[in-house]
Formats: sequence, C-alpha cells, structure tokens
Amino acid sequence: MKRTRYAIALAATVTAALAACSSQPAGDGTGAASPEGGSALAEVQESGVLRVGTEGTYAPFTFHDATTNELTGYDIDVVTAVAEKLGVEPEFYETQWDAIFPGLESGRYDVIANQVSVTEERQERYDLSEPYTVSTGVVVTRADNADITSIEDVEGKSAAQSATSNWNDAARAAGANVQAVEGLTQSIALLKDGRIDLTFNDNLAVLDYLRSTGDTEVKIALETGESTEQALAMRKDSGLLDAVNDALGELREEGTLTEISEKWFGEDVTQ
Repeated sequence: MKRTRYAIALAATVTAALAACSSQPAGDGTGAASPEGGSALAEVQESGVLRVGTEGTYAPFTFHDATTNELTGYDIDVVTAVAEKLGVEPEFYETQWDAIFPGLESGRYDVIANQVSVTEERQERYDLSEPYTVSTGVVVTRADNADITSIEDVEGKSAAQSATSNWNDAARAAGANVQAVEGLTQSIALLKDGRIDLTFNDNLAVLDYLRSTGDTEVKIALETGESTEQALAMRKDSGLLDAVNDALGELREEGTLTEISEKWFGEDVTQ
C-alpha cells in the first residue's frame, strides 16, 4: 500500500484495515479466493475451458470410436453442448469410475459427465444438475440361467459391480455377494466365464452392449422395477450449478437433448 503524506490517526488506520480485510472475497478453503458467482465458474469463464471427468470406457455414454479412437458417446455430446452454451470448450480427463469422484474433489476437473445416478448421498456431497437421462435398472445373467427371474432370486447369488456405483448398492440391497470390478465389460466377461451369477446395470448400457456386440451368451433376466435419473456432478457450492442447469434447460427447450438422445438410442431418454 502506498504511503500517504498525511498523518492518520491510529483508530482510523485500524478501522480502514478492518474494512479492507472484510471487503476481500471469501476463500474456498484452499487459500484461493472465490470471486462473485463461484470460483469454479469464474475460472471456467476466464480459461475458456470446462474440464470434464469421464471414463471413456462406458459405451454408449463415453467411449472411444473403434475406427477413429476419438472419445465419443451420449454423455460426451451432452456435456459438449453444455460447454458450448457456457461459451467454452470441453477438455476431457479420462479415469476409472472408482477414481472419478476423488478426481472431482481434488479439483482435477470441474464436472463429471458419466451417467452419474442421482442419490441422496451424492446430493449431500456434490452439486448435481437437473437430470438429463432417465433409465431403468436391469439384472443380466447368462442366457441359459433359468433360476433368476425376480429380484428375490438375487439373494445369495454372486455379482460383479463397480464398487462405488449405485448398481453395487442395488446388488447388495438385493442380497447378492458382490465382488468389485471396473465396469460392465469386465462384469460380462466374468458372467460368461461362469465366475459370477449376475450383474446389475443400466438398461440403456446393456441394450447397447447387446445391440453392438450381438452377444447371445447373456440376457436381461429382469428389470429392477426402479427408474434412475442421471445428472452432471460438480463440487459442492462451486458456483457452476446454476449456469449448467440454465444450459441444460436451453438445450431441452431447443430440442437438442432429444436430438442427442435419439442419435444414440433411437428414442428420447431425457424425460
């Protein structure tokens, strides 16, 4: 601070200093200032980049095209459209599902676009956007399995699930003995090898797998009877939530979300 050429009374000096301190933006707990509107939003706007955490291995939501090896998928298209509404470019950070939330919490990226199911626990820990996908849970078994036809039949059976997914919770709640895997592809492989009895997952992911692979060794044995909603996830109180919701709202009104949905699934799964 520049020296003044005039004497200032001690009381005035203290008052001014206190006023200056109170006028500074509040910190975010990491020593960084939080500009009005939220630090994450301000950083995104200043950098021109929305950093996105995603798996890149969960077709048809986020995966690499077999021909071009480019990252693509339903969720990739949705979050890219959101970034465009925010006036920035998406920058993708690929990681395994079980590491995806720690990466968000550490500030490696600003948002997760990876079919994050809305749960009470996640709502308490993160900012979740308005849902952009609605789906149904299913149980997958080997095609020749006639023993699992209802949710009651799951009890005592072996299952493979991503440890931090809501499907892991669903399998355990149904009484299955669960072992941890990285994702649907590994679960299906264990299922076909006879090392597990079943796996829970999203009907859209399973239908896409069956459609794209033509695999006749596994089947959808039953629906869980519960629908789930998926959202974009952000750090709690990062300041991004309102802007992301506004973008999703515009994309819904324009019909863009429906177009993206029909591109990947042949129907609107956003309602």
